[in-house]
Amino acid sequence: MTEKPEVVVIGAGPAGLSAGWELMKREIPVTIIEGDSVVGGISRTAQRDGWRFDIGGHRFFTKVPEVEKLWHEILPDEDFLLRPRSSRIYYKGKFFDYPLKAGNALGNLGVLEAARCIGSYAAARVRPPKDQSDYESWLVARFGWRLYRTFFKTYTEKLWGVQVSEMPSDWAAQRIKSLSMSNAIINAVLPKRNQKEITSLIEEFQYPKFGPGMMWETAADKITKQGGRIIFEEKVRKIHHENGRATGVTTVVTGGYGPGAGAPESSRSDLGTEYQYTGDHFISSMSFSSLVRVMDPPVPPRVLAAANALKYRDFLTVALVVPESAGFPDNWIYIHAPDVKVGRIQNFASWSPFLVKDGKTCLGLEYFVFEGDEMWNSSDEDLIALGTRELAKLGLVGSAKVEAGYVVRMPKAYPYYDMDYKKNVDIIRGWLEDNTPNVHPVGRNGMHRYNNQDHSMLTAMLTVENIIDGKSHDVWEVNVEEDYHEVSSTKRA
Repeated sequence: MTEKPEVVVIGAGPAGLSAGWELMKREIPVTIIEGDSVVGGISRTAQRDGWRFDIGGHRFFTKVPEVEKLWHEILPDEDFLLRPRSSRIYYKGKFFDYPLKAGNALGNLGVLEAARCIGSYAAARVRPPKDQSDYESWLVARFGWRLYRTFFKTYTEKLWGVQVSEMPSDWAAQRIKSLSMSNAIINAVLPKRNQKEITSLIEEFQYPKFGPGMMWETAADKITKQGGRIIFEEKVRKIHHENGRATGVTTVVTGGYGPGAGAPESSRSDLGTEYQYTGDHFISSMSFSSLVRVMDPPVPPRVLAAANALKYRDFLTVALVVPESAGFPDNWIYIHAPDVKVGRIQNFASWSPFLVKDGKTCLGLEYFVFEGDEMWNSSDEDLIALGTRELAKLGLVGSAKVEAGYVVRMPKAYPYYDMDYKKNVDIIRGWLEDNTPNVHPVGRNGMHRYNNQDHSMLTAMLTVENIIDGKSHDVWEVNVEEDYHEVSSTKRA
């Protein structure tokens, strides 16, 4: 290995660019390969006719000082807005504040239903489900059946496309481990300014004024100005390995995901051409299952079967332009109505006035889909018409007020947790550690971990420390416990 190892980073989302940023700070040669024509992954900011909108909404809040520091290394303080957190739940034609507020919740539920919910919660505390390995039982044990059905079931099943009872409780441990009925009641009755102990209940957050894509567009510009390479519209076709190490990457020019996924038409004239890149270490944020499939020589059948068993939930946004007066103060509203397909609605003006135009706002209707299903394959015109109808059906905005619409599709937005995902991830990890220890998975899709942006970034930052500084961080422990663990070996026990 050379004194300064050459590092190839696969993917230019938050994890990949965080790795690139940390490498450039150490003056390490880096090449970042991105299959799309834009940076940011799911944290990009889509642009259409002067409108800018998030893919899912990204609050910049973290308990990790190193991540906070990196954000402000990339963007100056004046490019951040401090925004109030505002969300509500739409259920049976009424809006419930989230975090819950006692007066609002009681008023909407009514005294009788509120009493039933409290009774249901008390019963669940006295006699909780014996087996809490599935997500439904985990929720019922902490909220009771009635609150579970009111505030969790419909939205969760829209998000994942399966019954809540078919999901493992790992999802809760990953995303809402600090949230419980007792914490929600305490927050409702005794609210504290800028609650940070319960991540789901923070009251304010930072936000780049032109959207999260501003962060990653700026990072990419700074990395290239410092000598790093970012290669666009090339997808990894093979990762070559021999004698217990990866040796190089073969890519093919594909032109990104294409306009349907939010990227402009490719302007490259070398479509189909293959290129090769060599390196000493390979940091991968490509999907964990795809990483296995491109190994050359191929992985054993058992490992390939584990990769093929990993699943993803895909995502599309229907962004509708409406008058500013037709907007709402929330960052987003969770739609718990089973008679519409939309799962969540963003108001981009509530994120930043720089995302919208004077006198107008843009509402982002989020639909959770599987790539290739009927909704994914629907035309943009049909999806815009559907979104327009559903806004009117919910009583939010009349159809006549919708002035324009845009659609952005995002494949592999959410790694899916089924009952076997952990076993399959462990099989893949074991093979990688034994055969290509210089391939380092990072990030949400890269590790098949439903991490927030800050934890995805942290896995990449710690990986760079492992490679360059000789540290021994176990990046697989990030967001599993209160703090990540540092162990003496990257091998699992």
